Amino acid sequence: MTKSETEHSTPDIIKIAVVGPESTGKSTMSAFLAEHYHTVWVPEYARGYCEKLTEPPTWQDEINMFHGQLALEAAILPKANKLLICDTTFITVKIWSEEIFGKAPQEVIDELPKHLYDLYLLLDIDLPWQDDPLRDFPHMREHFMDIWTKELNALNANYITISGTGEDRYAKAVEAIDSYLNQNLRN
Repeated sequence: MTKSETEHSTPDIIKIAVVGPESTGKSTMSAFLAEHYHTVWVPEYARGYCEKLTEPPTWQDEINMFHGQLALEAAILPKANKLLICDTTFITVKIWSEEIFGKAPQEVIDELPKHLYDLYLLLDIDLPWQDDPLRDFPHMREHFMDIWTKELNALNANYITISGTGEDRYAKAVEAIDSYLNQNLRN
């Protein structure tokens, strides 16, 4: 049984996670990839959740976002056509919780090694910062890029860093996914 078959409720679906620091184009990239591969994508649950908050997120909010991301992914997974594109993952809950509260919820830490993706596309910070009311750290992009790299390495995740701008960035993401698919179809 492959990793994909043991970790997915739909064994023939390959899960691609588009991750990275704030303002790296994750949502735009996810929508592009879903259209390119004629499939669906899972939006970032935390964005919609945080848009409704009137105060900064609490510890319980972080736990709610963790569960919400898992539930949203589970709901969209059956609609996927061979690939499921995920606009970030609940690793963001771990990263933000550690940054804001000094630690992450234990249930998030426990679930991380059990909920892996087949390929992670780590989007580089080489795009210009785009202001957004939900973005907090324009001056800490390098810091968060380092954290993302460490988190993916700690999971022994299969990831590739995607850099560049415009069509070049999209082409690199497609090339990474196509390479992954070609390697795994041969095996």
